Amino acid sequence: MLKLSLFNRCALLSTAVAGLILHSTSATAQECPLSCPHSQKMEVVQQQNPNISLIAYKEGTEKSDIVDTAVGAGNFTTLVAAVKAAGLVDALKGDGPFTVFAPSDDAFKKVPAETIGDLLKPENKEALTNILTYHVVAGNVMAADVVTLDSAKTLNGKSLKISTVDGNVMVNDAKVVATDIVCGNGVIHVVDSVIMPPADETTAAPKDIVDTAVGAENFKTLVAAVKAAGLVDTLKGEGPFTVFAPTDDAFAKVPEATLAELLKPENKEKLQGILTYHVVAGKVMAADVVGLDSADTVNGKSVAIKVVDGKVSVGNASVVATDIECENGVIHVIDSVLMP
Repeated sequence: MLKLSLFNRCALLSTAVAGLILHSTSATAQECPLSCPHSQKMEVVQQQNPNISLIAYKEGTEKSDIVDTAVGAGNFTTLVAAVKAAGLVDALKGDGPFTVFAPSDDAFKKVPAETIGDLLKPENKEALTNILTYHVVAGNVMAADVVTLDSAKTLNGKSLKISTVDGNVMVNDAKVVATDIVCGNGVIHVVDSVIMPPADETTAAPKDIVDTAVGAENFKTLVAAVKAAGLVDTLKGEGPFTVFAPTDDAFAKVPEATLAELLKPENKEKLQGILTYHVVAGKVMAADVVGLDSADTVNGKSVAIKVVDGKVSVGNASVVATDIECENGVIHVIDSVLMP
């Protein structure tokens, strides 16, 4: 199951790619081969390793998002197929920023073909999402920062172990083989193995919405607010419910004094009104959300839904992660608190 450090809204080494491969590269100016919305020239720097082909943009050139960069690189075809199968394309084309530890095609070849085939089946979408989000860290973590880290929390909700062994930077058991591929919404670091989350997490039975949020650890303020509003039992109930869940970063946009006032017992009713404005009755998956222009909330009021340039917004918030399935519903992660 996708563990939110999600919504339950998705590390790393030294110098930019161009610097990393300085003494083994060739550079030419050509039209951008990626699906970029610009027609500027760029400088392509290709490493003289046939297994790794990366794009570095000249300063001032518009950069592609993480998904388009992976597509254009040409050596992440399995990863791109998996992202599409998991329904994570829109999330990874979102504002982010995200840090992605991206397994190359050679990395995926280490996984039995039968296993890959099974993971790409629609009925295994949840397990695939759990694996892919275990490769994504929220924020823009450049290589130079990795030396100060021994772990990094992923959008899966679980942490990756980061270490240096014989001069090689390791993320769990995967070696980082290229770093600082800067994208318009984050950065990619290439790893030589697919990173599997703990087996018990991949196969764990679904939890209810409250327990899923608690386990994700990036919904601490939301959980505190649900408790203060007396909505725990409701959201642990049979449901099903669809929750547009603001992350801790989303709540950080609300003035601290305002948030403190809302959490006071005397403001319980007002807090309930705000929280129930984030909840829709029924289990509305991402594929259905994009077909709506509004949704009636448990608050009694409707919230507007828009799709602009492939990005979904709910009220004034952008959806940054989707389809975190729970025992009694589904969570979609948003980057702002919705105010009725």
